[in-house]
Formats: sequence, C-alpha cells, structure tokens
Amino acid sequence: MVGGVVTVNNLADFHMNGISPGSMMCLLPIFYYYQHLLAFFYAVDEINNDLSILPNLTLGYHIYDSCADPRKAIKSILQILSGPGHIVPNYSCTRKKKKVVGFIGDHFSSTTLPIAQLLGIYPYSQISYGATDTMLSERRLFPSFFRTVPDDHTTYSVISHFLSYFRWTWVGIIASDDEAGERETRLLTNLLTSRGICVAYVIKCITQFHNFLEEMMCSNKSREGKSFNRKRDKELCYYIYNIISWNYRNVTLNTVGGYNLSSVNGLGFWVGQQRIIWKNNPKEVPRSQCSASCLPGQRKVTTSSIYLCCYDCTQCPEGEISNVSDSENCRKCPEDAWSNENRTLCAMKEMEYLSYTEDIISIAFSSLATFFWILTLLILIIIVSQRDTAIVRANNKNLSFVLLVSIMLSFLSVFLFLGHPVDTTCRLRQISTGILLSISISSLLAKTIMVYMAFRATKPGSVWSRWSGVTLPNCVLLICSSVQGVICMSWVTLSPPFQELDTHSYKEKMVVQCNEGSDLCFYSVLGYMGILAAVSFITAFLARTLPDSFNEAKYITFSMLVFCSVWIAMIPAYLSTKGKYMVAVEIFAILTSNAGLLGCIFFPKCYIILLKPELNTRQHILGSKNSMLHH
Repeated sequence: MVGGVVTVNNLADFHMNGISPGSMMCLLPIFYYYQHLLAFFYAVDEINNDLSILPNLTLGYHIYDSCADPRKAIKSILQILSGPGHIVPNYSCTRKKKKVVGFIGDHFSSTTLPIAQLLGIYPYSQISYGATDTMLSERRLFPSFFRTVPDDHTTYSVISHFLSYFRWTWVGIIASDDEAGERETRLLTNLLTSRGICVAYVIKCITQFHNFLEEMMCSNKSREGKSFNRKRDKELCYYIYNIISWNYRNVTLNTVGGYNLSSVNGLGFWVGQQRIIWKNNPKEVPRSQCSASCLPGQRKVTTSSIYLCCYDCTQCPEGEISNVSDSENCRKCPEDAWSNENRTLCAMKEMEYLSYTEDIISIAFSSLATFFWILTLLILIIIVSQRDTAIVRANNKNLSFVLLVSIMLSFLSVFLFLGHPVDTTCRLRQISTGILLSISISSLLAKTIMVYMAFRATKPGSVWSRWSGVTLPNCVLLICSSVQGVICMSWVTLSPPFQELDTHSYKEKMVVQCNEGSDLCFYSVLGYMGILAAVSFITAFLARTLPDSFNEAKYITFSMLVFCSVWIAMIPAYLSTKGKYMVAVEIFAILTSNAGLLGCIFFPKCYIILLKPELNTRQHILGSKNSMLHH
C-alpha cells in the first residue's frame, strides 16, 4: 500500500480494526498497493495460526493510510499512540493488554522521515518496506528505525553500474521537488560522476499530485459549503489520478519542464520505479551519449569545459594506437613496432639492412666486388707469371704482390658490409678495411721511397747507396701497417663495434646496423689512413719527374689523388646519411678507392706486358736510364 502506516499490537486475542474511515479519502493509493496489504494480512494470519512462532501471543493491527502526506502520517501515529478517541500527545487510552510493540511503514521516504523523528522520542521500533532515503541510515538520529530494502546509496550504485555497463554517459535526472529529492539528486550525481557519466539536466517535479487533487477536488465540502456526492467524487479522483499516473509512467517524454529531451541522444531516467518506453528499436540497447563513441584508433578530445562527456574524436598520431572504443588516451607502440594505418594495432617494424637478395644496391655492390676481385686475381696471375721481366722487377715485385693481395682482400671485405649484421661482422668489417687499406697505402709509400732512393743512389758518392735494396721498403711497409694494426686491436679490445637496432631514424622500419663502439677509435683509423695517403701523395709528387720507363711515381701520384678525393668526399656523405645508405657510402668508397689503386698502378704494367712486350726489356729500361743520366 502507498503510505500505509501499520501497527503491530500484542493482543490476547485476534482483533482486526480494519481500515480507518478517515483513510477512505485516499482510496486510490490502497488499490494501487493492494498487494502489500494482502501480503500483510497473510503474514499475520500465518503467525497467529502457528503456535510455535509466538506462543501465547496473538497479533493484531491498526491500518492507517497516510496518502503520502507527512501530516496525515504524523496524525496516524499520534492516533495509534493515544488510543481511541481524541488525539492526546504523550497520553494513551489503550488498554494494557493491547500494547503497541512497533510500527510498519511508511512506503515513502517523505512520510517515513517524520514518523522516524517522532518515534525516536518514544521507545518504539519502526520497520519500513519502501523508504530508501540515506538519511535514515544515521543511527544517531534514528536509533529505532529499520528497513527491509536497500537505501538509496545501494540502489543508485546499482543504477550507476547499470548505466556504465551499457556505456551511458549522458543522462538526465527527474526528481521530486523537495528536500529528499535534493539529497537523492546529489547522491546520484556523485555516483554517476565517479563513473564518468555526465548529468545533462535535473528536472524537479511535484510527485504527490494526488494530495493536490484531494485538496482541490475531493474535499467533503464545495466552495459554497455544500457536500458533493461521495461516490461521484471518489470516481472523479480515481479517474484523474489514473490519467496522470499512467501518463507519467508509460509515455515517452519529449519535453519535460521546458527541456527538449529529443535533442539529446538518449532519454533520461526517473528517480523511482517508473517505466519508460524507449524510442529505440526494442532489440537494440538504448544509447545515451552527448557525443558519438570514438572508434578504435581514435581518442577523445574534450570540447566542453562543463561536461566532460561531450567530446570530439581525433585519430591517434603515428606510432600510437587505441584498440578499444572511447579511449581517453592513445598508447605508444614499443620501439620495435609501429602503428598500422587505422591506428588500432602495433605491428613489428620492418627490419632494414643491405640484403643480398632484396636490395638492388646490394646486388650491384656484390657484383662489382666480385668483378674487381676476379680482375685483381687475373692481374696478380699476370704479374706473377711475368715476375722475372724488367717491368715487374723494376719497382720491387714483392711490394707489387703485397699490394695486389691487399687490394683483392679489400674487395672481398665488401661482403662483410652486406647482409644482416651481427657482432662478429661488425668488428671484422672496420678492422679489415682499416688494416688492408693501410697495407695498400704503405706499399705505395714504400714503392715511392724505393724509386726515389734508386735514382739518388746512382750518383757518385751518394749516401743513398747504402740504403738501396729491399730492406728499407720492407721496413716502411711493416712499420706503417703495424701502427694501424695497433689502433685496430686497441679498438676491438677497449670498445668493439656491435650490432644494434636503430628504431628512431625511420617511423615504419628499424635499421639493423653496426654501432662503432668508440667514435674516437673509428676516426683514428680514418685519420691515420689519411696521413699515410697524404705522405704517399707528397712523396710521389716530388718524384714524378723521374724517367717514365721504370718510374711509377706519377702513377702513384694519380692513385693517391683518387684515393684521397674518394675518402675526403666520403666523410660528409657518410655523416649526412643514415641506415643502410650510410653503409652503402662506405662500400662505395672502398670499391672506388681500391679500383683507383688497381687501375692507376697496374693497368699501365699490364698494357706493356700484354700489348707492348717490346718495351718490357732491360735494354729499353737501361737506355732510358742512361738517357736520363746523360741529361
């Protein structure tokens, strides 16, 4: 029943007072909650008929209808406490055998609160089956109040869970326009806000409308003081209240209290058990959002300083993803991964290096290295086969052999720069390049020194004659090469190169490259090689005017000019590139510089050996020598 006030009396025998005559004024609410009344009758009968529950006791009751009116609720309580007759506060005319032991009710918090405040003065317990106001949980204020239903906090917590589960973020609250409604609104708003749900509007309504009808239309007297027909009045009250109640509970609301609810994407909900008819397809979950859901791959961008639930959606930046809807933030991909086009998945970055099979550059470099290696091998075979001829013996054939072998191995070292780098290849590539090129340049420096000494030793009384022979060139080759070897060994021992993944140079791929370990050691190797090349170039340039027939000085000058030009141009190009193209620059420098040495030094010899064999004679060389001495 609505607003029913029920007392439990300790009676010697069963007695039913029935419904009070005064409560007939609000007969409609009793009809509406008639199931509660029947349940109460049934429970009392069952207890009285079962002697094992309350032996020697019989329960009776008084039933009053508060009509959801706090004034009537208080009046009913005082009437029960005073007994039959006139209400006299703090005085009871009830017989001692008919002792009041407690109160059941009321159904609404608005009437339960004043009842609890009044009964708190007297030692009577109150049990409510419908009041949910959280204030009633204050034991200090209401020590004798109990209830059989959860309070508003529990109910609204369930509501907030429910809305969060269905991802409602934009809701409205329609509450009673009284103090209880204000408390309920604050409590529900806090719970919803804690779950990221925005309250778009709060509408206050007069909920006890039947009280208004009773005062205006269902009084015992008319405005002129004449009585209405009681039956007709009740039918009119019932008809009007039924229309109002039905409209409030079942109609789909478009406009309430001046708010246009159709403008929001979803309907508000009632504070209470009223039923709402959804506009949506009944097979679809209703949506209630200020903004459309952000798809995976997007994140929210707040556009309102008032409602955090109103937002725009923006795509995650490159390298970040969101794999769920309505993401607040995008998540960065790991360093070895990158976001896909839709920004919903982090995919492993493609590894980049100079592959033997997939890169045209690698195929070209490996083809050139193989070609020059074969060409160098053929030249070595020619020189070895012609080792006793004048053109080969003229400038120390052993140095020529060493130079050819170092050039041939330098072409092979190119393959250490191709393919997937590992720690071993990273260490071997720089060491082999530095040592082999230093041996090549040291051989040319020794050749140049030998040419210069040979002509100086021919003069009568020259001190250079004691240094003629192979001792000095071999010492130059050994010492100059050893210095570079010590630098490289120190590099490998102290801070060796190693394989690493460069995840920052490119967005969608990572470079598998060699970290030099120590930049100082790396540039020391290049610097020492540059010093050797500069000394060789200067020495050869000074000896360039010696006879052509057995003088390699001018060829060495050209070879050192090519060598120095290549490596000087290589340094800025090396520093300005990244990834596999930086490796390609170094490979290009190795191939070009070695090809320059091979062409400038040995092509003229091979030309004479193969095409001008008549010039490859001792007489021709001695004739040129005597001609030079004559001048």
